[in-house]
Amino acid sequence: MPAALLGLGNVLMKDERIGVHVVNTIRERFNCPADLTIIDGGTLGLDLLPLFEDYDTMIIVDAVNFGREPGYIGALEGDRISAVLFAKLSAHEIGLADLISVARLKGCMPSRLCIIGMQPDIIDYELGLEMSKVVNANIEKIINLTIEKLEEWNIVCRLRVKTASTEYRVS
Repeated sequence: MPAALLGLGNVLMKDERIGVHVVNTIRERFNCPADLTIIDGGTLGLDLLPLFEDYDTMIIVDAVNFGREPGYIGALEGDRISAVLFAKLSAHEIGLADLISVARLKGCMPSRLCIIGMQPDIIDYELGLEMSKVVNANIEKIINLTIEKLEEWNIVCRLRVKTASTEYRVS
């Protein structure tokens, strides 16, 4: 069954870019199976709804306001998705919360859905191309957690080995 790895965020707004950065890094560093589609969802919001209809397995990576310290990383599945996203409905999360709500109403929720997020340091829509120091310090952890979740679901991505010419080859 096809699966999707979906990164969300605005690459022009510092920590808001977490999800997009993670999925693009995974695309660059790993060879993933053909039945895994890696998608830079940017800020498309409800325009991403057809993906919920097309994939039965989905991992979404995003900056999430868990109400915790910056750099905190969490994974949400099942009822925990509603408890976190809908209880803290900030402007940052409203696109993802709306997307999930509409997918539920339409009856097209993936049977396996996991949201992997990191608590951003800068959540006030500050423009900039660089993520905060605390997010950069924890970015490898969220990448690893995403790869681990894929493997838990029997979607194995193989790390490429970086050579002197900065090309990647299969290990």
